[in-house]
Amino acid sequence: MSRLFWFGLGAAAGIIAARKAAEVTKQATPAGIGANVGEGLRELAGALGSFGAEVRAGMAEREQELQETVERQTGQTPGRRAPRANDR
Repeated sequence: MSRLFWFGLGAAAGIIAARKAAEVTKQATPAGIGANVGEGLRELAGALGSFGAEVRAGMAEREQELQETVERQTGQTPGRRAPRANDR
């Protein structure tokens, strides 16, 4: 019984090792490397897109805060300049 157990354990380990070796050799081929690089570039593009969206949202929020501060301190709406005497 003990020999059958060890034989089964060895066979299972051999199958697992063979599958891992096949997976590693597949990734080492030009097609596998290209797939890995492509996946990495897709992840990078997604991260850059998310970062850009967060930066734009932060800029819009900060611009709103600055406009409110200017309006509160000067009583004028930012972006509109007060008419000057020589503008008429």
